[in-house]
Amino acid sequence: QDAFVAFHVDKVLVSKYLKPLQIGELAPDQPSIEPTKNKMLVKDFRDLRATVEKMGLLEPNQLFFFLHLAHILLLDTAAWLVLFYFGTSLMPFTVSLVVLTISQVQASWLQHDLGHLSVFKKTKWNHWLHKFVMCHLIGASAKWWTLLHSQHHAKPNCFQKDPDIDMHPFLFTLGKKFSVELGIKKTKYMPYNHQHKYFFITLPPLLFPTYFHYHTFYIAYTKRYWVDLAWMLTFYIRFFLTYGSLLETKSLVAYYFIFRMLESSWFVWVSQMNHIPMDIYYDNNLDWVSTQLQATCNVEQSLFNDWFTGHLNFQIEHHLFPTMPRHNYWKVAPLVKSLCAKHGIEYQCKPLLTAFADIV
Repeated sequence: QDAFVAFHVDKVLVSKYLKPLQIGELAPDQPSIEPTKNKMLVKDFRDLRATVEKMGLLEPNQLFFFLHLAHILLLDTAAWLVLFYFGTSLMPFTVSLVVLTISQVQASWLQHDLGHLSVFKKTKWNHWLHKFVMCHLIGASAKWWTLLHSQHHAKPNCFQKDPDIDMHPFLFTLGKKFSVELGIKKTKYMPYNHQHKYFFITLPPLLFPTYFHYHTFYIAYTKRYWVDLAWMLTFYIRFFLTYGSLLETKSLVAYYFIFRMLESSWFVWVSQMNHIPMDIYYDNNLDWVSTQLQATCNVEQSLFNDWFTGHLNFQIEHHLFPTMPRHNYWKVAPLVKSLCAKHGIEYQCKPLLTAFADIV
């Protein structure tokens, strides 16, 4: 299926795992595609996929990713050096926080690339560097992220299948159809008529310092991701030894939680701008392309937008081709637009600030 092709780089290897699962062949008179799926769209997308492969758009430019990693490491080092050379007064404290936040967010975009196997041709190399970036530089579990993010990509914005919308209907109510459902049932956990106001002080600043901190350790421990846990501990040892040598205990704790809140805010606004304003509902068993397009939108391209969002401003292309290196999204975008135009599917692309406002 298209999802299988989209997710896996080494298809020969992973196909071996499918053999024990085969239960039979379809009878000659049975259709090979379900009635809920757009047969012509599926065919045209598979032709597009073949074109993309011939154009070499799935081949990574390793210099691009090396420079990206280098700028992360330089910023990470600079954050500590600012405190070391200029002291821990308010100004260097603030500058250091900003620099470390930038480093952390850019590392989260890089771990996203590695988790999608789009940096190296060999899967093992992606996994190894993924552990270094996600576990050691960020302090979270690489396997935890892969587990949740793969589910998100398989069924984006599908209730009870996409973990990214698990906040419905507790903290927020998402999607126009779901909001109506809750209204009819008179189900209410929070003052949803004010959720556009309390969003600012809940999800963006608190997702990382609270929920993610707990959840990444919980999943890593319960699923026995011992290698990930060991790598994660190296982050905390390094952080508290290096910054603890410069800051007093209260300042150190404040520094840690402030940069996590800043990092969280940046991540949430960028990650939600492409999905939350789109259709959110139950899984309707649509074809791969329709499933991705109804749940994603793009943000206009610019050098700043590309860097600031980790190229997630090309969310449509990323969801259709998750293993594609991000530096090639702009090349495939015109082909995707043409496919959408041919089949009468809306291809949404917005200015960055409009995308942020649409969340609210």
